Formats: sequence, C-alpha cells, structure tokens
Amino acid sequence: QVQLVESGGGLVQAGGSLRLSCVASARTFSRYAMGWFRQAPGKEREFVAAIRGSGGSTYYADSTKGRFTISRDNAKNAVYLQMNSLKPDDTAVYYCAAEPSLHFSIRVAGSYDYWGQGTQVTVSS
Repeated sequence: QVQLVESGGGLVQAGGSLRLSCVASARTFSRYAMGWFRQAPGKEREFVAAIRGSGGSTYYADSTKGRFTISRDNAKNAVYLQMNSLKPDDTAVYYCAAEPSLHFSIRVAGSYDYWGQGTQVTVSS
C-alpha cells in the first residue's frame, strides 16, 4: 500500500506560479511512475503531467506543456509540479497518482493504482 500526500495548493492570480509537492510512503519509490491529474467542478479528471520512475521521461498534456514542469527527487520520495503562467482554466483539485507497472497508459487516470487526497488550486482572473 502506498500513501500519497499532496501540498502546495492555494489561491493565486492569473499569471502567477505555484509549486505542488507529493510525498509517497513507498519503500522503493523509484519503481513508481508518478502522475499529476486535475479535476474541476462538473468535469472529468484529466491528465496534467507524468514522469517515469527514473525521471528520464516526462509527459505533458497539451494544455500544460511549456507552462508546467514535473520533476522528482527519489531520495525524498517526492514528486513536484511547478506551475507557471497560471490561468483561470487551471483552477481544479490537483491529484498525485502512483503506478508501479512498467507498461501502462501513463496519461490515463484509470491506469494508476494509488492516489492522494488532492490539493485545491484556484487561479483568479
């Protein structure tokens, strides 16, 4: 069982930045691919970014590419999401997810076994 705890959400003005953190309880954290997803009210959960266990490969949604950066520190069992140039459309609850499989659909929420409780990000116009 892996527990994930997100932090770093908050209220920010459009154009501003936030950095989300997710700390995992996994013993072998480097085995897990990590993803960030978000869900706005009335909408489905959508992919934001993901990173492989080694940190060598990263993936982004078209809507976040160039503005968001995902990274990880395996020594700290942590994954981060640096969000720059935030827009009101980025407002959502952001979730961290973990998956130990090597071959899975990294952009698909249903592919992940473990989820955090979420952290609210609100971007005002």
